Amino acid sequence: MPSHDNGRGIQRAGLAVAVVLLLAFLIVHFTKSHAEHVLARDTEAAGGALPVVDVVVVHAAPAGGRLTLPGETAAWYESTIYARVSGYVAKWYVDIGDHVKAGQTLALIDTPELDAELLGAKAKLQVSQAQVKAKQADASFAASTYERWRDSPKGVVSEQEREDKKAGDATAAAQLEAARAQQSLDQAEVDRLAAFEQFKRVTAPYAGTIIERRIDIGNLVTAGSATGTTSLYRMAQDDPIRIFVDVPQSAAADLMKVGVAATIATTDTAAPPINGTITRTSDAIDPKARTFRAELDVPNPDRRLVPGLYLQVAFQLRSGGMSQVPAAALLFGAEGPKVAIVDGDDTVRFAPVTIGRDDGDQVSLSAGVRDGERLVLNISNQITAGQKVRVRGEGSPGASVPLREP
Repeated sequence: MPSHDNGRGIQRAGLAVAVVLLLAFLIVHFTKSHAEHVLARDTEAAGGALPVVDVVVVHAAPAGGRLTLPGETAAWYESTIYARVSGYVAKWYVDIGDHVKAGQTLALIDTPELDAELLGAKAKLQVSQAQVKAKQADASFAASTYERWRDSPKGVVSEQEREDKKAGDATAAAQLEAARAQQSLDQAEVDRLAAFEQFKRVTAPYAGTIIERRIDIGNLVTAGSATGTTSLYRMAQDDPIRIFVDVPQSAAADLMKVGVAATIATTDTAAPPINGTITRTSDAIDPKARTFRAELDVPNPDRRLVPGLYLQVAFQLRSGGMSQVPAAALLFGAEGPKVAIVDGDDTVRFAPVTIGRDDGDQVSLSAGVRDGERLVLNISNQITAGQKVRVRGEGSPGASVPLREP
């Protein structure tokens, strides 16, 4: 009896385990099926949803836009001064930062070789002058002798002697002319060396400021400005002063002309701005940089500006009927810049545009868009032409358009 009861207990226990396993299997199966159904439903819903985009409304560019560009100052004149005579520096009188007047002596050069050449040339000139006097005496004697023989009656002197005296007169006259020519040559040499003697004084060619000194007492200096020849000074005139600005071609219509007003600011924020106007332009676009050079001549009596100074130069521009959009609305490709326009039915289309002026965050377009059109900002590369979208933000021009339900 006990073994029979044990067998029935084992059977009941096995049946209970089988029921538990069956219930667990059914629970897992229905849970998995429900999750798969929910995932499929969510996937289908997500696949049918429209992409949401931010847009901006195109509006007219403000009249009289401001364009600020970097500029650089340059001296009105800048000269490198070399020695015109060879010798040794005897004295120098000015140093860097000194303001000098036109003709002021900057340095003295000791020239012993030049001095010796001048003394020799003067001595040679004296010899030439003495030769001229001697030849003048010979020519006078030969001329008077020929006159006596020429006027003598025939038969008193022979014709041969008369011709001989005539030849002697011509020879003496020619020797006198040769002596005078040599005297002129010697005088020219003396004048040349005397002129070089004046270059022993190194003088300022104009009123300006010494910006570099490269000599000291006793230095050997060589005449000329060939390669390897050391200069003596470098000086500049900084009143008035030039300001160079490289202007982008997009502003050529407004700034490639003389007389356009500009406001010049230095890095010193406490200093007041300087007013100036464009004095000249290159009248040509650099094909590499797509810019042109504009120059401004600014009075600088207090020498507030120095050559090589970095500046900010601001110009007032006309809008010219252009439309202004954020730079984030532009797309760039091989075919050029373009924008993504959202039409009235919320369909995207792409349109090429022409950039009239680039102000950094804001860009003025001269063609391709109309005021009031909606442009997509930072459009995804997954959105294609003809695709419908949902837009977000609506408000004032230039602001995003709020969400519109499809």
